[in-house]
Order: sequence, then structure tokens, then C-alpha cells
Amino acid sequence: MSKYEKAKSVLLGLRLATDERWVTLCENNLEAVLSDHAWCEQKAALNAISTLTKYPMHADLVEELTKIAIEEMEHFQMVVEKIRERGMTLQYEHKDSYVGELAKYILVGGGSKENQLVNRMLFSAMIEARSCERFRLLTEKLEDPELVAFYRELMISEAHHYTTFLGFARKYGSDIDVDKRWQDFLDYEGEIIKKYGVDETMHG
Repeated sequence: MSKYEKAKSVLLGLRLATDERWVTLCENNLEAVLSDHAWCEQKAALNAISTLTKYPMHADLVEELTKIAIEEMEHFQMVVEKIRERGMTLQYEHKDSYVGELAKYILVGGGSKENQLVNRMLFSAMIEARSCERFRLLTEKLEDPELVAFYRELMISEAHHYTTFLGFARKYGSDIDVDKRWQDFLDYEGEIIKKYGVDETMHG
């Protein structure tokens, strides 16, 4: 199985696929979706940095999240370059309502340090999973060969991040039923995603 096929198959847990009409919205306003994508990469880097600063006792977590933070900022730069190459302008960052709804579900309450870490890992994994699914759809439906190749490369990277976050949730959630919590979270995401896919943003 190729890396591309693995990236596709790893996302089978998502309950609902993005409506293909979302791609048309993106094609009609590439400047908006590319700008939003750039800021998503920047926020992903900040999330990785924020998480590793809270759990410095886990050396492997710090090492991997450092790599992810660097990679996400490299992706930010890559997207900004795509914007400029096409004569477009990076727009202002907008609030990501989808991510906000995920946070309200999974990043609630306190509990043990272990519980908080598991929730942060599942939160991060879900964002990567949905982003990867959106990237896959773009590779299949966009008519722009350059962007198809671009998003195929990023899709593979997002799939790796997704499995990394899930792996850490399971490793450091030894006293938690992580798989059940993840399945419940997938059910929740499957419901809220029904109202998204209607804006030319990565998660909108």
C-alpha cells in the first residue's frame, strides 16, 4: 500500500464525509481558502508548542511536538508562497467555529494531568483527521494540477500527525478508556460537521 493510500485509509473513522460541493466553493475563492489554510497551519504549530510546554516531563512528546510545530510553520510558509505566486494577498485570520466546537466538547473540566493530556491529544488528532479528509477531497476534485500535487503532499503529512496524536493519547492514557473516548468524540464530530462544508474555509 502506498503512502497515499495509507493516508486515505487511516481516516475511515470519520463518521461523515465532506460534501463535494465544498470544493466548488473553494475553487471560486481560492484566495480565501488558501488564506484560511495558512492560518490553520500557524494555529496547529501554536497548539503543538502550547502542549509541549505543559508536559515537559515526557521527552518523546516534546521531541515529536517540536518536529510537528516546525513542520506546521513550514507548511504555513508554503501556503503563503502559493498565495503570492498566484498574485493573491494573505487575508486576516478568522475565528474557526468548528475547532471551537471541538474544544467545548473535549477540552472541558480539569481532572488529572493524564486526563488533560489525553483530551488535548484527541482534540489535536480530530483536527488533523478532518483536515486530512478535506485535503484528500481537494486532491480528487480540484482541476488545478499544481494544487492537487500540493495537497496530496500535505495530506500525507496530516495523516502522520493524526496517528502521532492518537498514539500519544493511548500511551499516556493507560488508566483511561481512550478508544471509547475517541469513538464518542468521533460521534460528536460526525454531528457537528453536518453544518459545515458551506464556506470557503478549511473547516467551514
